[in-house]
Amino acid sequence: MSEMLCLDDFEAAARRHLPAPVFGYIASAAERYRSFQGNREAFDDVGLVTRVLVDISRRSMATPLFGRTYASPFGIAPMGLAALSAYRGDIVLAEAAAQENVPMIMSGSSLIPLEQVARVNPEAWFQAYLPGDEPNIVALIERVRAANFGTLVVTVDTPVQPNRENYARAGFSAPLRPSARLAWEGVTHPRWLFGTFLRTVVRHGLPHFENNYATRGAPILSPNVQRDFADRGHLDWRHFALIRKLWPGTLVIKGILDARDARMAVDAGVDGIIVSNHGGRQLDGAVAPLRVLPHVVRACPSVPVMLDSGVRRGSDVLKALALGAKFVFVGRPFCYAAAVQGRAGVCKAIALMKHEVSRNMAMLGVTSVAEIDERFLWPPRGQPSEAGTR
Repeated sequence: MSEMLCLDDFEAAARRHLPAPVFGYIASAAERYRSFQGNREAFDDVGLVTRVLVDISRRSMATPLFGRTYASPFGIAPMGLAALSAYRGDIVLAEAAAQENVPMIMSGSSLIPLEQVARVNPEAWFQAYLPGDEPNIVALIERVRAANFGTLVVTVDTPVQPNRENYARAGFSAPLRPSARLAWEGVTHPRWLFGTFLRTVVRHGLPHFENNYATRGAPILSPNVQRDFADRGHLDWRHFALIRKLWPGTLVIKGILDARDARMAVDAGVDGIIVSNHGGRQLDGAVAPLRVLPHVVRACPSVPVMLDSGVRRGSDVLKALALGAKFVFVGRPFCYAAAVQGRAGVCKAIALMKHEVSRNMAMLGVTSVAEIDERFLWPPRGQPSEAGTR
C-alpha cells in the first residue's frame, strides 16, 4: 500500500493484476482516444493563481450537496462491471465511500443487485441507463425506489452503443466469450482468477447483469447468450418527464455537454447536472467537459452543476470548482484501486485525493471550497484585469 502515492499508481498496478480483456474494458476509450486525451489536456490548459500569507490552518474541504455535507468535493463515478475487476466490486466501492463520507454512484451496468449495495451504503446513488420502452422504464424506477435509493442519476449520452473496436482489440466482449485466449489470460493472472472470478462463482454463482432492467439480465460469461441492449434511439424529453413524475427523490442528469440541454433539464425538473463525455467512451472528438462547464453553470444557476471525465489530481478538482462545478466525480482510478487492494485500496485512493485537495487549497490560500472561483485561474476568465491582482 505504501507504494501507492497517487491515483496513477493504481492504474499501473491494475494493469499487472488484471487479465488484458478486463483491464482493457476499464481503460479503453472510443476510437482514437481523442476525447479521452482531450479530457486531460483541458485540465493541463488551466493554470492556478496562488495567494500567500493567508492563515490556512483551519481550512476545511467539507462540501454541502443535496442536503448533506460530504468530507470532500469529489466522489466515485459510476463504473460498470466493477465486480468483474474486483471481488464484490460495487460493494467494496460503496463501503469505502461510506467510510470516507463521499458519494458513490452505482452503475446500472453492474453485476451485483442494486438492493445489496443499498444495504451496505444507504446514501449511495444509483445510475440508470434507460430501457427502450415505457413499461420497462417504469419497472426499473419502481425497483430503484423500492430499494430506498435517495438519488437517481439518469445517463443520457448513450442513444446508441459506441464503437467497440478497442474492446475487441483487448479481447473484451459483453458477455465474455470463452476462448483459449481468455483461459490463458485467467491462468496467467492467478490472483485475479482465484481471488476475484472463481471466488465470486463459488460464493455467489456466475455473475449476471443485474440492474439494466427490473429483471436479471445476461450472464457475464457465455458462448452464445447476447446481452440485451435497449434501443434508446427514440427516447426524448417526454421520457425524462415521466421519470421526474415517478421519482420522488433527488434526480440528476448525467452526460450533458450543451448548455441548451442543461437548461431543458432544469425546465424538466432536474435537481442536478453532471457535465460529462462518459470518460471519452462514447463519441470520440466530443469536447472535454471542463471546457463547456462554465457555459452550463451560467445557463443553470439554480441547480448544482457537477463534472466527471479526466479528473486525476487534487488540482483537477480545484480547477473544476473554480470554473463553477459544485462537485466532481472520479471513475477509473477508484476501480483500479478496488481491483488491486479491495476496500482498503479504495479508501487509500480517496485519502490520497483528500490530501491533494487539502494541500492544494493551502497553496491557493483558501480555507473553504466556497472561496474557490475563477479569480484563481489563468488565463483569466471573465474579468482579466482582476486576475493575479486580488
